[in-house]
Amino acid sequence: MMRQTRRLFGLVAVVMMLMAFSGTAEAQDPGVMGETPVLLASCGQSPGPTFVKLFLNRLGFDHELKETATAQDLQDAQSAGSPYKSLIIVTGASLKGMGAAGVSMREELIRTEALIAEAKRQGITIIGAHVEGMDRRAQGAAPGDNSDEQSIDAVMPNSDVMLVRADGNEDRRFTLLSENEGVPLVVFEKNMEMGDALGKVLKQ
Repeated sequence: MMRQTRRLFGLVAVVMMLMAFSGTAEAQDPGVMGETPVLLASCGQSPGPTFVKLFLNRLGFDHELKETATAQDLQDAQSAGSPYKSLIIVTGASLKGMGAAGVSMREELIRTEALIAEAKRQGITIIGAHVEGMDRRAQGAAPGDNSDEQSIDAVMPNSDVMLVRADGNEDRRFTLLSENEGVPLVVFEKNMEMGDALGKVLKQ
């Protein structure tokens, strides 16, 4: 009887440890990663950057929104003596948004790749964000379309930290990216919590 009791306690302890480990893998608190001024951009031209801008305004963080920001924008800011210190790239593809911007997904990926390369060259903190949940990830432009996943793959593994709304991670897509690529993952549950999440990884 005593041996069975010890075995039960041992199993409970293992389960608790696994649950604790799982929790840290799902959401982390890496501390402040970046500073202002921030350049806010898109990969996929979804409405996501507008939501992020709202909370950057509320936090009073110095930022500029350029959905189609390029490597040249970073170079120009550096040449002007006022370089950006952080770059937020919001992932999420929108056929309507790309149509309005006059770009294709292929062009978005090429632009984003060059933007990330220049940010890394300048030592700018890159924050990859997905803030529209699973609805955005499921909104393909056509059956079989994977534009949203392409935007995620282009940005998230190359980020210094990921900022994700929890319902967009129901399949643990971002958790696995975090584990495989070593990129910290910050998760927020509701839209109104986005400001708190941004405040964790940015400082004025």
